[in-house]
Amino acid sequence: MRTSHRMLGTAVAVLAMAALTSCGSGSEPAADGTVTLSLLVDNSQASVDTAKALTDAFMQANPTVKIDTETRPGGSEGDNIVKTRLSTGDMSDVFWYNSGSLLQALNPAQTMVDLTGDPVLANVQKDYLPVVTQGGKVYGVPVGSVNGGGILYNRKVYEKLGLQPPKTWADFTANNEKIKAAKITPVITTFKDTWTSQLFVLGDYYNVQTTVPGFAQDYTANKVKFATTPAARAGFDHLAEVHAKGYVNEGFGTATYDQGLKMLIEGEGAHYAMLSGNVPPLLATHPQAATDVGFFGIPGDDPAKHGATVWEPGGLYIAKTTERLDAAKKFLAFAASPAAADAINKVVQPSGPYRIQGAKLPDNAIQVAKDLQAYIDKGASAPALEFVSPVKGPSLEQITVAVGSGLTPPAEGATQYDRDVEKQAKQLGLAGW
Repeated sequence: MRTSHRMLGTAVAVLAMAALTSCGSGSEPAADGTVTLSLLVDNSQASVDTAKALTDAFMQANPTVKIDTETRPGGSEGDNIVKTRLSTGDMSDVFWYNSGSLLQALNPAQTMVDLTGDPVLANVQKDYLPVVTQGGKVYGVPVGSVNGGGILYNRKVYEKLGLQPPKTWADFTANNEKIKAAKITPVITTFKDTWTSQLFVLGDYYNVQTTVPGFAQDYTANKVKFATTPAARAGFDHLAEVHAKGYVNEGFGTATYDQGLKMLIEGEGAHYAMLSGNVPPLLATHPQAATDVGFFGIPGDDPAKHGATVWEPGGLYIAKTTERLDAAKKFLAFAASPAAADAINKVVQPSGPYRIQGAKLPDNAIQVAKDLQAYIDKGASAPALEFVSPVKGPSLEQITVAVGSGLTPPAEGATQYDRDVEKQAKQLGLAGW
């Protein structure tokens, strides 16, 4: 979800680009036998903390390799820096960047080291590989944890009212009626921050893929549309329904993301359509969020097929211009190991499981991470559409605000979004558009 870095659990201000650190030149080790690698990461606090934990642990285990970390801004400014440095041959040895469709824009076949079949992938879960693959070649390993996109809920409210997490939309509606009767806001809505309006649509993709398995490919090829595919339009229908049934909070149009999280944690609202990655940053000021906030996937129609949409971790990639390939591969192999996950767990609470074989959540894992782990353990998850298709329109958040406010009928909203994606698809030069 590229409309907001905050949406990815890194709710920090974009800073000016840090001065680039000097890195070792040439492929030969220094006089003392050390090799220096350069690593580029975004400057969100979560990324900086994760990178430090990862590099410190690696250097302790590999004293002949030193890693200099440099930072870049997030968002589109950071995207442009990554693209420019790759195209000019000025990229760091290793860099941390998005997985999924954004990878295509980096032209990996020309700019990154092909890791297909390499031992660095030994511990990478097979489900992750497609989001770091282009043209049949694998280019990255996962760094960080999976992020769930669905419904955050207040577990104490559920306990008080004797409710169970729903497995169908009908169950969700029934829960909302009981919550409303108890004078608690059933569905927290915060349209002042327009990006928060998208989750009922984007978080519903697991249900779309389950019902229409080839949707992503056909959508990319302009063979199917949201408006004419009932399973895909359902997200817009749900968004409209929670407003029409009076489940949303008063003043939802001016409510902010921060206010929404406060309502959820304090039990003034029961549900908030959001990403699990937004919970860890709350722990410093609201430690009860670790246990009081749970997660479930947006329910569909079949309880036997209930699952969750996930935002996959970003990837670590090696620039093709590196002169320290062996050391870079050694670092990636470590990053994709249980030891790396253990090191990260000590400083950053994961928002979900890791995509690394043998990596485990810490004993003190927060509830949303445990809930998401359960979906992945039973194979009931799917990556968000933006990880499997490059087609995403820039105006979705404005469209979903209008639908969720009762101003635009859901069918019309879906049609507007189908038109919204056309320009981007044509800019990408996709066949069929």
